[in-house]
Amino acid sequence: MNAPFPSPLTSRVIPLPHNDVDTDQIIPARYLKVTDKKGLAEGLFYEWRYFSDGSPRPEFPLNFPEYRGAQIILAGDNFGCGSSREHAPWALTSWGIRAVISTRFADIFYNNAIKNGLLLVLVDAETQRRLFNLFAQTSTLQATIDLQAQTLTVGATDVPIATDVPIAHFPLDPFDKHCLLEGVDQLGYLLKFSEQISAYEQAHANI
Repeated sequence: MNAPFPSPLTSRVIPLPHNDVDTDQIIPARYLKVTDKKGLAEGLFYEWRYFSDGSPRPEFPLNFPEYRGAQIILAGDNFGCGSSREHAPWALTSWGIRAVISTRFADIFYNNAIKNGLLLVLVDAETQRRLFNLFAQTSTLQATIDLQAQTLTVGATDVPIATDVPIAHFPLDPFDKHCLLEGVDQLGYLLKFSEQISAYEQAHANI
Protein backbone atom coordinates (compact mmCIF):
# COMPACT_ATOMS: atom_id res chain seq x y z
CA MET A 1 0.00 0.00 0.00
CA ASN A 2 1.09 3.55 -0.75
CA ALA A 3 0.03 6.71 1.02
CA PRO A 4 -2.91 8.20 -0.90
CA PHE A 5 -1.81 11.13 -3.03
CA PRO A 6 -2.91 14.38 -1.38
CA SER A 7 -5.15 16.42 -3.61
CA PRO A 8 -4.39 19.21 -3.74
CA LEU A 9 -0.68 18.99 -2.99
CA THR A 10 1.10 22.30 -2.36
CA SER A 11 4.86 22.31 -1.96
CA ARG A 12 8.07 24.16 -2.68
CA VAL A 13 9.49 23.11 -6.03
CA ILE A 14 13.02 21.71 -6.33
CA PRO A 15 14.67 22.68 -9.66
CA LEU A 16 16.62 19.93 -11.41
CA PRO A 17 17.32 21.38 -14.88
CA HIS A 18 19.06 18.31 -16.29
CA ASN A 19 17.91 16.41 -19.37
CA ASP A 20 18.03 12.61 -19.66
CA VAL A 21 18.29 11.89 -15.94
CA ASP A 22 18.56 8.12 -15.88
CA THR A 23 17.69 5.69 -13.13
CA ASP A 24 21.35 5.09 -12.26
CA GLN A 25 21.69 8.78 -11.46
CA ILE A 26 18.48 8.67 -9.43
CA ILE A 27 19.69 5.66 -7.40
CA PRO A 28 23.14 4.06 -7.95
CA ALA A 29 23.31 0.35 -8.69
CA ARG A 30 24.93 -0.50 -5.35
CA TYR A 31 21.60 0.26 -3.63
CA LEU A 32 19.72 -2.34 -5.69
CA LYS A 33 20.59 -5.14 -3.27
CA VAL A 34 17.86 -4.10 -0.85
CA THR A 35 14.32 -5.42 -1.20
CA ASP A 36 12.57 -2.64 0.69
CA LYS A 37 12.76 1.14 0.84
CA LYS A 38 14.87 1.45 3.99
CA GLY A 39 17.95 3.60 3.41
CA LEU A 40 17.07 4.52 -0.16
CA ALA A 41 16.45 8.18 0.71
CA GLU A 42 20.16 8.42 1.54
CA GLY A 43 21.07 7.04 -1.89
CA LEU A 44 18.84 9.38 -3.89
CA PHE A 45 21.04 11.22 -6.45
CA TYR A 46 23.99 10.08 -4.34
CA GLU A 47 26.72 10.90 -6.87
CA TRP A 48 25.29 14.40 -7.33
CA ARG A 49 24.52 15.04 -3.66
CA TYR A 50 27.82 13.97 -2.09
CA PHE A 51 31.56 14.22 -2.61
CA SER A 52 33.64 11.03 -2.55
CA ASP A 53 34.26 11.50 1.18
CA GLY A 54 30.50 11.52 1.86
CA SER A 55 30.22 15.24 2.58
CA PRO A 56 27.30 17.02 0.89
CA ARG A 57 27.85 19.06 -2.26
CA PRO A 58 26.61 22.56 -1.36
CA GLU A 59 25.56 23.35 -4.94
CA PHE A 60 23.10 20.46 -5.33
CA PRO A 61 19.46 21.54 -4.76
CA LEU A 62 18.47 18.64 -2.49
CA ASN A 63 21.13 19.87 -0.06
CA PHE A 64 19.66 23.39 0.14
CA PRO A 65 18.00 24.03 3.53
CA GLU A 66 15.04 25.74 1.87
CA TYR A 67 14.12 22.54 0.02
CA ARG A 68 13.91 20.31 3.07
CA GLY A 69 10.44 18.86 3.09
CA ALA A 70 9.75 19.83 -0.52
CA GLN A 71 7.69 17.25 -2.39
CA ILE A 72 7.84 18.34 -6.03
CA ILE A 73 10.74 18.25 -8.50
CA LEU A 74 10.83 20.28 -11.71
CA ALA A 75 13.06 18.27 -14.04
CA GLY A 76 14.47 18.66 -17.53
CA ASP A 77 13.40 16.56 -20.48
CA ASN A 78 13.26 12.74 -20.47
CA PHE A 79 13.34 12.04 -16.74
CA GLY A 80 13.75 8.42 -15.60
CA CYS A 81 15.38 6.95 -18.70
CA GLY A 82 17.86 4.07 -18.63
CA SER A 83 17.50 0.71 -16.95
CA SER A 84 14.33 -0.54 -15.31
CA ARG A 85 14.69 -0.36 -11.55
CA GLU A 86 11.78 0.09 -9.19
CA HIS A 87 14.27 1.39 -6.65
CA ALA A 88 14.28 4.75 -8.48
CA PRO A 89 10.71 5.75 -7.49
CA TRP A 90 11.33 4.03 -4.12
CA ALA A 91 14.25 6.42 -3.49
CA LEU A 92 12.28 9.48 -4.59
CA THR A 93 9.26 8.71 -2.43
CA SER A 94 11.45 7.69 0.53
CA TRP A 95 13.08 11.14 0.43
CA GLY A 96 9.60 12.67 0.39
CA ILE A 97 9.05 13.45 -3.30
CA ARG A 98 5.44 12.93 -4.40
CA ALA A 99 5.53 14.45 -7.89
CA VAL A 100 7.96 15.15 -10.74
CA ILE A 101 7.24 17.67 -13.51
CA SER A 102 8.84 17.10 -16.91
CA THR A 103 8.18 17.19 -20.64
CA ARG A 104 8.86 13.47 -21.04
CA PHE A 105 9.19 10.34 -18.92
CA ALA A 106 10.55 6.91 -19.79
CA ASP A 107 7.69 4.41 -20.12
CA ILE A 108 9.06 1.82 -17.67
CA PHE A 109 9.89 4.50 -15.10
CA TYR A 110 6.38 5.93 -15.51
CA ASN A 111 4.76 2.57 -14.74
CA ASN A 112 7.03 1.97 -11.74
CA ALA A 113 6.33 5.46 -10.43
CA ILE A 114 2.55 5.11 -10.57
CA LYS A 115 2.73 1.75 -8.78
CA ASN A 116 4.64 3.42 -5.96
CA GLY A 117 2.48 6.51 -5.48
CA LEU A 118 4.71 8.92 -7.41
CA LEU A 119 2.81 11.28 -9.73
CA LEU A 120 4.52 12.25 -12.99
CA VAL A 121 3.18 15.54 -14.30
CA LEU A 122 3.62 15.85 -18.06
CA VAL A 123 3.83 19.43 -19.35
CA ASP A 124 4.74 20.98 -22.69
CA ALA A 125 8.11 22.62 -23.36
CA GLU A 126 6.70 26.15 -23.07
CA THR A 127 5.28 25.47 -19.60
CA GLN A 128 8.57 23.92 -18.52
CA ARG A 129 10.50 26.93 -19.85
CA ARG A 130 8.15 29.30 -18.02
CA LEU A 131 8.64 27.45 -14.74
CA PHE A 132 12.42 27.50 -14.99
CA ASN A 133 12.30 31.20 -15.87
CA LEU A 134 10.34 31.79 -12.67
CA PHE A 135 13.19 30.22 -10.73
CA ALA A 136 15.43 32.96 -12.11
CA GLN A 137 13.13 35.52 -10.47
CA THR A 138 12.35 33.92 -7.12
CA SER A 139 13.68 31.46 -4.59
CA THR A 140 10.25 30.79 -3.13
CA LEU A 141 8.47 29.14 -6.03
CA GLN A 142 5.82 26.67 -4.98
CA ALA A 143 3.33 24.63 -6.94
CA THR A 144 -0.12 23.27 -6.27
CA ILE A 145 -1.06 20.05 -8.01
CA ASP A 146 -4.75 19.25 -8.01
CA LEU A 147 -4.88 15.58 -8.94
CA GLN A 148 -8.66 15.52 -9.04
CA ALA A 149 -8.75 18.34 -11.61
CA GLN A 150 -5.36 17.38 -13.12
CA THR A 151 -4.10 20.95 -12.94
CA LEU A 152 -0.82 22.61 -12.02
CA THR A 153 -0.76 26.08 -10.47
CA VAL A 154 2.26 28.05 -9.25
CA GLY A 155 2.81 30.83 -6.75
CA ALA A 156 5.53 32.67 -4.83
CA THR A 157 5.81 35.01 -1.88
CA ASP A 158 8.31 37.52 -3.30
CA VAL A 159 7.22 38.08 -6.92
CA PRO A 160 3.76 38.64 -8.41
CA ILE A 161 2.48 35.46 -10.06
CA ALA A 162 -1.14 34.91 -11.00
CA THR A 163 -2.13 31.97 -8.81
CA ASP A 164 -5.85 31.81 -9.52
CA VAL A 165 -5.54 30.29 -12.99
CA PRO A 166 -3.77 26.94 -13.53
CA ILE A 167 -0.82 27.18 -15.89
CA ALA A 168 -1.17 23.59 -17.09
CA HIS A 169 -3.65 20.75 -17.34
CA PHE A 170 -1.80 17.44 -17.40
CA PRO A 171 -2.94 14.12 -18.87
CA LEU A 172 -3.38 11.03 -16.71
CA ASP A 173 -4.93 7.62 -17.27
CA PRO A 174 -8.16 7.38 -15.22
CA PHE A 175 -7.13 4.07 -13.65
CA ASP A 176 -3.71 5.47 -12.67
CA LYS A 177 -5.46 8.49 -11.17
CA HIS A 178 -7.76 6.23 -9.14
CA CYS A 179 -4.84 4.18 -7.83
CA LEU A 180 -2.89 7.30 -6.81
CA LEU A 181 -5.85 8.79 -4.97
CA GLU A 182 -6.62 5.48 -3.24
CA GLY A 183 -2.98 4.68 -2.43
CA VAL A 184 -3.00 1.30 -4.18
CA ASP A 185 -1.18 -0.37 -7.05
CA GLN A 186 -2.77 -2.73 -9.58
CA LEU A 187 -2.58 -5.69 -7.20
CA GLY A 188 -3.98 -3.65 -4.34
CA TYR A 189 -6.87 -2.60 -6.53
CA LEU A 190 -7.69 -6.22 -7.36
CA LEU A 191 -7.45 -7.29 -3.73
CA LYS A 192 -10.23 -4.86 -2.88
CA PHE A 193 -12.50 -7.27 -4.75
CA SER A 194 -11.24 -10.41 -3.01
CA GLU A 195 -14.66 -11.24 -1.55
CA GLN A 196 -16.33 -11.01 -4.94
CA ILE A 197 -13.55 -13.07 -6.50
CA SER A 198 -13.90 -15.77 -3.84
CA ALA A 199 -17.68 -15.83 -4.29
CA TYR A 200 -17.31 -16.24 -8.05
CA GLU A 201 -14.77 -19.05 -7.61
CA GLN A 202 -17.04 -20.90 -5.20
CA ALA A 203 -20.04 -20.47 -7.49
CA HIS A 204 -18.12 -21.91 -10.41
CA ALA A 205 -16.07 -24.52 -8.56
CA ASN A 206 -17.86 -27.47 -10.19
CA ILE A 207 -17.91 -26.13 -13.72
